[in-house]
Amino acid sequence: MILMHDIIRDGHPTLRAVAKEMTFPLTIEEKKFGEDLLQFLINSQDPEIADKHGLRSGIGIAAPQVNVSKRMFALHLPDPKGKQISMVVVNPKIVSHSVEGSYVSVGEGCLSVDRDVPGYVPRHARITVKFFTLDGEEKKMRLKGLPAIAFQHELDHLNGIMFYDHINMANPFAEIPNASPLED
Repeated sequence: MILMHDIIRDGHPTLRAVAKEMTFPLTIEEKKFGEDLLQFLINSQDPEIADKHGLRSGIGIAAPQVNVSKRMFALHLPDPKGKQISMVVVNPKIVSHSVEGSYVSVGEGCLSVDRDVPGYVPRHARITVKFFTLDGEEKKMRLKGLPAIAFQHELDHLNGIMFYDHINMANPFAEIPNASPLED
């Protein structure tokens, strides 16, 4: 079971490295690791389990955040229609995106960042993504709203980018051209 002490924090070099592409078939250990990432998110959103183990609630976690520099992350959150998205993605890519932007009006947070970093993080409002499942099946999906933002946040982790790298530090709450806030 992944716990908070397993998550590396801001400043660790693995968070700034570009993660390695994974090859299929995945090993039993790699599949189990992907399942563990997803289970951490499920546990972190369960008040009883989170309280018992001191987990911070999360909707996404990338392999580099637990010091594994591989192109894999998990998401566990509702889509804009309330349907649960719960998945582990391997070797993800954004194949197209909207011109229109979006951002979380209260800013973004990160399990690897133990401080508030105020400011808007510009993201694409809608994205089309390709990735592989743990079993090596290729998937293509269209995402919008919070799932699109979370996917981009986690994909950044695979490329050594932190969410606050996107914030305009001179004016963190400056209006973002052609972008609408996603109300939390």
